[in-house]
Amino acid sequence: MSQRPLDVLNEALNSPVIVRLKGGREFRGELQGYDMHMNLVLDNAEELRENEASKKLGTIIVRGDTVVYVSP
Repeated sequence: MSQRPLDVLNEALNSPVIVRLKGGREFRGELQGYDMHMNLVLDNAEELRENEASKKLGTIIVRGDTVVYVSP
């Protein structure tokens, strides 16, 4: 039986995830919450950059309409 996308997010709560956004930006952090629009709250977030050190951001909110994927 396949899972719905929000079921996967629910199982990933309080766990590290990688989020890719439109435009190619990627963030890694601990998923603290989400809503039905896939707006995400990440704690201890950092922006992953190619050929550069990651940038520490702390707690961030990611707007759901910019999310391409969330990888638990």
